[in-house]
Amino acid sequence: MGLHGASGALALALAGALAAAAGPVAAQSVSLAGSLGRTALLMIDGKTRNVAVGATVEGVKLLSVTPNDAVVELQGKRVTLVLGGAQVNLGGKASEGTGGTIVLSAGPGGHFVTEGSINGRATRFVVDTGATTVAMSEAEAERLGIDWKKGRKGYSTTANGVVAVHNVSLGRVRVGDVQVYDVEATVLPAQLPVVLLGNSFLSRFQMRRENDRMTLERRY
Repeated sequence: MGLHGASGALALALAGALAAAAGPVAAQSVSLAGSLGRTALLMIDGKTRNVAVGATVEGVKLLSVTPNDAVVELQGKRVTLVLGGAQVNLGGKASEGTGGTIVLSAGPGGHFVTEGSINGRATRFVVDTGATTVAMSEAEAERLGIDWKKGRKGYSTTANGVVAVHNVSLGRVRVGDVQVYDVEATVLPAQLPVVLLGNSFLSRFQMRRENDRMTLERRY
């Protein structure tokens, strides 16, 4: 299993121009398209919104912003948005995860990073087509409530050589409005800043890349 996809995955930079607007309706979904100082360009229900730290637009309050991500709050729920990541559902009736398409934008380093969840718990993914399975550190597995020590023992080749790993099955892996069940994963002793979204997830989709945009269409 290759781990090269994790290198520099968090080195995201400024993207997009800013546009201003506001409305009284509470948002259903939001993503981060860019930032400038203490201002973020948020995509709220598919429309661009220029939001300053501390301001609230369509029920979405911007708590903090960096060139890489932003923290927003809606109805008491805090969510971290990754630059170029998939839309995150924030309000209204919870989505069933029955969507069929994931669209991601690459950061300047060419990495596709997005927020998502494993077994209902939020995490951050980076697409890694060189990884055989979804892969994560032991620390992240613990945080996600995965009993990895009961997983099947094995070995994996990494940039640091061959290491002992545990192989587990993840009940639910979700990105945006798309949820996949029974996904094979590898838990590594290495420290990984994100979860590698490997081929045990990606193989469920038809993948298409156009410049800095990746589209994953669910196979049925």
